[in-house]
Amino acid sequence: NTQSCIQDDPYIQVMMAGSTLRKVKSRSWKKNRYFRLLEDGLTIWYKSRWAGRGHSTFSVTDLEAVREGHQSEVLLSIAEEFPAELCFTLVFHGRQGNLDLVAESPDEAQAWIQGVRKLIHKTQTMDEKERLDQWVLDWFHKADKNKDGKMNFKEVKKLLKMMNVEMNEDHALHLFTMADKSESGSLEIEQFVFFYKMLTQRDEVWKVFQDYSEDGEKLMLEELESFLSVEQHEGEQSTQHAQELIECYEPSETAKKQGAMSLDGFQMYLCSQEGSIFKPEHQDLYQDMSQPLSHYFISSSHNTYLLEDQLRGQSSLEAYIQALKRGCRCVEVDCWDGYDEDPVVYHGHTLTSKILFKDVISTLKEYAFRASEFPVILSIENHCSVEQQKVMAQYLRQILGDMLQTTLLDGQVPQQLPSPQELKGKILLKAKKIGGLEEYLDETCTDEVSDEEEMANCDAEMASTEDSPEKKSKAKSKMSRELSDLVVYCKSVHFGGFEHARSHAKCYEISSFSESKAKKLAKEAGTDFVQYNTRQLSRTYPSGLRTDSSNYNPQDMWSMGCQIVALNFQTAGLEMDLNDGLFRQNGCCGYVIKPDFMRDGNTQFSPDKPEEREGYKPLRLSIQVISGQQLPKVNQKEGSIVDPLVRVEIHGVPQDQAKDETSHINNNGFNPVWNETLDFTIHTPELALVRFVVEDYDKASRNDFIGQYTLPFTCIQPGYRHIHLLSKDGTAIPPSSLFVNISISELT
Repeated sequence: NTQSCIQDDPYIQVMMAGSTLRKVKSRSWKKNRYFRLLEDGLTIWYKSRWAGRGHSTFSVTDLEAVREGHQSEVLLSIAEEFPAELCFTLVFHGRQGNLDLVAESPDEAQAWIQGVRKLIHKTQTMDEKERLDQWVLDWFHKADKNKDGKMNFKEVKKLLKMMNVEMNEDHALHLFTMADKSESGSLEIEQFVFFYKMLTQRDEVWKVFQDYSEDGEKLMLEELESFLSVEQHEGEQSTQHAQELIECYEPSETAKKQGAMSLDGFQMYLCSQEGSIFKPEHQDLYQDMSQPLSHYFISSSHNTYLLEDQLRGQSSLEAYIQALKRGCRCVEVDCWDGYDEDPVVYHGHTLTSKILFKDVISTLKEYAFRASEFPVILSIENHCSVEQQKVMAQYLRQILGDMLQTTLLDGQVPQQLPSPQELKGKILLKAKKIGGLEEYLDETCTDEVSDEEEMANCDAEMASTEDSPEKKSKAKSKMSRELSDLVVYCKSVHFGGFEHARSHAKCYEISSFSESKAKKLAKEAGTDFVQYNTRQLSRTYPSGLRTDSSNYNPQDMWSMGCQIVALNFQTAGLEMDLNDGLFRQNGCCGYVIKPDFMRDGNTQFSPDKPEEREGYKPLRLSIQVISGQQLPKVNQKEGSIVDPLVRVEIHGVPQDQAKDETSHINNNGFNPVWNETLDFTIHTPELALVRFVVEDYDKASRNDFIGQYTLPFTCIQPGYRHIHLLSKDGTAIPPSSLFVNISISELT
């Protein structure tokens, strides 16, 4: 039992005994809290010693990592007061804020740092079966109020309600009596797990099993093969795969010896990664990474330094870390003159807090290539004086060193951009530049450069925050030679129209478009835009009116072939779900190759007329939504149970935008069964994303969000599949899932 060997660990014993740790929120807010690890080995409980009854808990599964020493802005700010060996930071998944802590001794700090790391590692390496058992155990401990390790029927009923299970009382009592082998009127933990297993025997999986099993007890090897080839569309590889699945998922040794699979094994396989909706071969890096940068969609963030809104929010290094960890490959820095010749980063002319430019660059160096080795584009919005631009250039060279790409790869002025492959591990500076690469060696160029890009950013819609009088008057601003020289492949220029670009533009020139400008161009000249994006990079960004950090739908921009579609990564919702969905493939490396008809310079593709392109082949997508499993509770009100419905949304070229939903099911978040089929026609499958959303139906007000999962249409595996749902933040919420049967066919 992993549980017991973990508990013998000396670090874990310190955590279970409990420690007083200082929780730090700012330089002035530092308070003692009593922390301890509960018996389940998974829940960390803490409270202030004297604050009566109030306490908080979180689960180790919510944690992503432990950072040792002064590795957060808050701890850095009090570094004088508390030495590094006492300090550590607990980092949570998703957008939940970190917890900064200071221990009373270095040994105590180490016990918590190493102990929590061990527990995180353990939760990450559990297999599906352990994970489900762990989930059931967690609930048992949560509900076992008097901690005697037993539960009577009344307590079990209460627990089922907490688990979002609404069930027939007679049926539950019948199963309870079967599980209560000692006839003591209460269940111990093992018996409860058995009771839970009986409760979760899934009829709809059993039915599929019955269709292929002759004796109704097991699937023989040939029966499993036939299921894989007929239902899962696996063709040739079914024979070998059937063998592997039995090896991997069958819990019963007897069945394994017979080369067969039991219902338990079958259910385990369907709930596993291989039974999931996402093609396993698209999970890893599988795309050609040797094409020009302009041939890829690139995961990109807007005003990366913000954690909240655009007017009053916190500017933070943490925001860069979170974006980079999510695979973001283009980050943005707004630079302004700071005190003592030290440039600062914040959203100009607003009340957002300021951080130092050099700290942003150090953070970039540290985190740029943790999630992906492909290049990061550092987009500079420059509002600094020439003197402070020189300082910026010095920091970039000193801190980033060889990481910064400051020379042409082969000494030649390129006819097309280099590839992600050639630029691995490199940071590219995107900013204005004096002259072009052609005059790279010609020193006679003037240091005067017109500030056209800034003016271009002053679209009428941006009057609210961007369009300040001092900007208007400074049509010419000085550019520092030192900073200009660091710009190689991403020279920011004002967009002069598609006609001009065709005859004059260089592949290393990049323009920025506000969302409204991009939409306008898309409407007026779709094909021109797609062609333009085959050889040049373009960046789109949210309207200046989105002061709440809301996002636009990135799909409209991707359909034009725009590569750098910048979103507010800090804002959860549909738009970030689509971004996460598109970049979930190809090893989450932040680069996804565009379809071939968007890489050919003479392409005639227009998103508005998909049927006119060569090789047009619409597909039909049919999704039978069968059932849901263990949906999380949305409403914490006592006794409230969800009324779930499933909506399937298609996001793609305009004709493909569609959605349809099932009816809702009353009071069942535990195992709702819909058995409804939703059909869609998809004209440009290469650009389509499919989003599954589960909501809690409410006839009086807006439905509450329960969970979602988004993926590219091209990554869908047909057949009987589970969709493992994600929270609003994009983090996993095991064991919540949907069970579906998917078929894809040509439209005849």
